[in-house]
Amino acid sequence: MKTNNLILVHKLGKEILDSENMKREKRFIQHANVSTYDHSISVATMSLTLAAIFRVKVDKVSLVRGALLHDFFLYDWHDKTAMPKAHAYLHPLIAFDNAKKEFKLNAIEKNIIQAHMFPLSIVMPKYKESWIVTMADKICAASEVISNIKIRLAVSLLKNSRFIL
Repeated sequence: MKTNNLILVHKLGKEILDSENMKREKRFIQHANVSTYDHSISVATMSLTLAAIFRVKVDKVSLVRGALLHDFFLYDWHDKTAMPKAHAYLHPLIAFDNAKKEFKLNAIEKNIIQAHMFPLSIVMPKYKESWIVTMADKICAASEVISNIKIRLAVSLLKNSRFIL
């Protein structure tokens, strides 16, 4: 299912994935060692997976496009000089402003982008697609961070081991 969903993300999100600004996101780290670009693709893929698991009929095009654009803020949030204060709260609105300049967005896509940080954001999810992307984003972010912690722990254990493999 994951491979089929990844193919569907690339098909439905082609316009976004081919854009120069989306390609720029490959240079920005989102969580741990995962780029914002890869994180966005993971969130879109996970969103399709969750919709299938919960058997929720969704607008797949809006779901994928909104998921791909949910973190379209276009700066390195680790660089304190580039990022606004309160990034966690404000980046959905910045992502929305960037996305609407570059793409024609429908109401579902707008709400997905603006509400994906709920309950931290001031905008609440209004559509089932928005709720799904919000959940998918939390799942992917947690997975990315935990995966990095496991890798660092394994490396640390190997470095401190008296045994050489």
